[in-house]
Amino acid sequence: MNNDRSTPGSQTSLREANRTRIVDAVKRYGGLTQVELAEATGLSTATVSTIVKELTQAGVVDTRPTSRSGRRALKVTLARQLGLVAGIQFGHRHLKVALGDFGRTIVAEQQMPLPVDHRVDTGLDRAALLVMDLLERIGASTDELLTVGMALPAPVDISTGMISVRGIMRGWDDLHVGQVMSKRLARPVVVDNDANLAALAEAELGAARAYRDSVFVRVSYGTGAGVVVGGHVHRGYAGTAGEIGHVQVDPAGPICRCGNRGCLETVVGSGALLDLLRTSHGDLTLRDVISRALEGDPGCRRVVADAGDRIGIAVATLASAMNPQVIVIGGELAETGEILAGPLRDAVHRHLVPNTIAPVEVVLGELGARAEVMGALALALQSTDVTSDVRLAPGAPGPVGLVAAGDSGHPSQGDRP
Repeated sequence: MNNDRSTPGSQTSLREANRTRIVDAVKRYGGLTQVELAEATGLSTATVSTIVKELTQAGVVDTRPTSRSGRRALKVTLARQLGLVAGIQFGHRHLKVALGDFGRTIVAEQQMPLPVDHRVDTGLDRAALLVMDLLERIGASTDELLTVGMALPAPVDISTGMISVRGIMRGWDDLHVGQVMSKRLARPVVVDNDANLAALAEAELGAARAYRDSVFVRVSYGTGAGVVVGGHVHRGYAGTAGEIGHVQVDPAGPICRCGNRGCLETVVGSGALLDLLRTSHGDLTLRDVISRALEGDPGCRRVVADAGDRIGIAVATLASAMNPQVIVIGGELAETGEILAGPLRDAVHRHLVPNTIAPVEVVLGELGARAEVMGALALALQSTDVTSDVRLAPGAPGPVGLVAAGDSGHPSQGDRP
């Protein structure tokens, strides 16, 4: 008789599968009550309760009292002792690093400015140092860091960690970013586009969490979009899905940094907006434009509103193809609120086929400037395998363990040759 504990169809294998479903649900949402876990997994509340007790005893999850709809409940989160993940965001002008736990809580973060067209080696060195500084700040050892997620302002082939369109980030072409960063930190590193990661964060924790299909529009120094279909980020072949900033809007327009002519980014990118204001306002920064628009400056409000209109037309084309339930607006320029969002929303609705049953919603993001780095943390969590194999025999260890993607038989970007 075969007593293999993982025999397909056995009670033991079913129980292991149920544990995995519960751990995956907690991992995805950061923390759920037992009733919410039952709804998310399709298991009975009794089964959830039993398995949560086992996982708590084994040190895989923690529970704490909370309330839902006025009733007391237990909130289930992954145990802090499982380790930490790091999120790194490279912006056009800044570097942001955060440490997070398995409950989706940011436990430390830091940001520093970067020069335009910053050198890749210097930038990666600074990011690695910031990660180590944050670990030291909270009294954590490097052994507690499991996986690192990284957001870049360029399309990324997530299977290799390489930028897939030349010229977007000067000096970063042909570099296996994940592999290089992995050597600096001695940890697996996974890399993705910043709009994709902001879309992931808003879908799991922010303005799009109630929807299965969404588009995140990132309006900053450049413009891009992240697409979520069925709750999962759709990256397309080599990671170029959602690159609306490089859709041609003016066949006779200026040459874009991607090499094409008249891309949307040449019309609504920070350089184009600042050029429009130079004669009347002198030399401004994008932060100046945002501040003055919020203060009521008519010229700054006009260029932001016009940018919203042009972006909305491009977003409508994308929305016509994928029919999302919601469009979420984020990035630095979204700090102007309805100055940008109003014209963008009007343009989307003006150019979409009218849907009287379920018209697409266009809303501002909820995570603000943290969206990209929170998405990088979420990507790192997704790439870290939390095993739910619990051994309860006397003297046996608790959870068999937690391994980073590169240690589980599935190569991470940092493990690729």
